[in-house]
Amino acid sequence: MSDDCIFCAIVDGEIPGEIVYEDEDVLAFLDANPLARGHTLVIPKAHHETVSDLPGDLGAAIGRVASDLAPAIESAVDADGSTVAFNNGEAAGQEVPHVHCHVVPRFESDGHGPIHALFGSRPDLDDEEIASVGDAIRDAQ
Repeated sequence: MSDDCIFCAIVDGEIPGEIVYEDEDVLAFLDANPLARGHTLVIPKAHHETVSDLPGDLGAAIGRVASDLAPAIESAVDADGSTVAFNNGEAAGQEVPHVHCHVVPRFESDGHGPIHALFGSRPDLDDEEIASVGDAIRDAQ
């Protein structure tokens, strides 16, 4: 746990949260500043700042819980779908340095568009550049 982390404080019960799921390793609660009604955060109980910091089994547990919760959240708020995403690091918009998965209910009329809309124009990469990036990712593992 981190002494100055708001999510760790929720895990410890020092700060109230509307908890919708809990097991030994994972906690899910409604976002206090939601993007939509039913916006839920799925977090590891142990403090890890980014996805890169997560042990594989804990990352898998978060993914499983998000997957299980998404249809329940959609049903609870009569949503047409949901966006499930991580903001990984400050440059990506992560505001709380405790890894968290957003499950945001989506509605056909919400006007927010797909996650692709975040990026505007796409880079024009040829096959050689794509292969080079693929090689770099494989080499970095």
